[in-house]
Amino acid sequence: MNVHEFQGKSLLKAYNVDIQEGFVAETPEQAVTIAEQLHEKLGSEFFVVKAQIHAGGRGKGGGVKLAKSAGDVGKLTSQMLGMQLVTPQTGPEGKKVKKVLIAQDVYYKGESEPEEFYVSILLNRDKGRYIVVYSPEGGMSIEEVAEKSPDLIFTEEIDPGTGLQPFQTRNIAFKLGLYGNAFKNMQKFLSGIYETFISCDAQLLEINPVLKTSDNRVLAVDCKLVLDDNALFRHTELMAMRDLNEEDPIDVEAGEHNLNFVKLDGNVGCMVNGAGLAMATMDIIKLSGGSPANFLDVGGGASPKTVEAGFRIILKDPAVKAILINIFGGIVRCDRVANGVVEAYKSIGEINVPVIVRLQGTNAEEAKKIIDNSGLEVFSAISFREAAELVTKILNKKN
Repeated sequence: MNVHEFQGKSLLKAYNVDIQEGFVAETPEQAVTIAEQLHEKLGSEFFVVKAQIHAGGRGKGGGVKLAKSAGDVGKLTSQMLGMQLVTPQTGPEGKKVKKVLIAQDVYYKGESEPEEFYVSILLNRDKGRYIVVYSPEGGMSIEEVAEKSPDLIFTEEIDPGTGLQPFQTRNIAFKLGLYGNAFKNMQKFLSGIYETFISCDAQLLEINPVLKTSDNRVLAVDCKLVLDDNALFRHTELMAMRDLNEEDPIDVEAGEHNLNFVKLDGNVGCMVNGAGLAMATMDIIKLSGGSPANFLDVGGGASPKTVEAGFRIILKDPAVKAILINIFGGIVRCDRVANGVVEAYKSIGEINVPVIVRLQGTNAEEAKKIIDNSGLEVFSAISFREAAELVTKILNKKN
């Protein structure tokens, strides 16, 4: 689950990480009030207006603007709210901006020049360890840094059993070229973001840039936080941060029905129970000359309502030319699934693509009879080969 920048920063602050202070606004009037409060409490003369969407590269798309007065904050907020922000991560359709973060200016003049760094924490699955990825080249795409200056990207592996150690925070601060108060503040900063990462069961915590201010403070100017969906049952307060408006409506609908759904680019819709069987089904579709349009796992206890929801989700993809339902009847009987397919078919109404149903396991023969006698344009199959041949035949007719 992704969270907004302002939400991620609030979590960092809760773990004593220094951040660029700011508040979220949904109207220009709110934005002006926030700017006035930041000026009064923190003395900020300039302000940053940042679009809050679940995508990086906002600055390149015009989603991050500097305002030189509270009045400018209102004007920029008015321009930004409602805009369709296109970034390298949104795709050409972009995302609609519904809220903005009004943040203090932290690039003020002082005893030294501000410096920007890149820091992220993620899981190295190959080694079963956490890893800190960091670079003195912050404020720009880490992919660009990796391509142009790979020698400026460093890593520090963390044993989950012992956690981030003081010698590791010293090593990171040293390689970033820091000393004095900035060196100490970076150590404190790193310990705080690691504690945030672990406590929230995060998959990724990325801060770009991490800023060393002109008076040697170390701040999170941005924050990208991705939480592990499988651990959210432990964090009801974090679940409340979910913004459904930022997610694909189809993914949201699938989640409401406890369906594991991933959109793909093919022409054959898949509805399967079990991840392994789903992968095998996608393979057989490829071998038959088709291409899977999705990964859809309905789980072991598929019901008529689940099947109907799966149908509706698959049919929202105009590229789908056929649907292959491949169910192994172990926990759930095949005849029950077959009845569910027929009921769902009738409930949805007209389905303009052929549906192939392969049911194997408990009561598979009874299930085939139910499908064959339904009077619907549903083709039943028993074996994988038979299902594949039906897919090939149907796709060839379509072509």
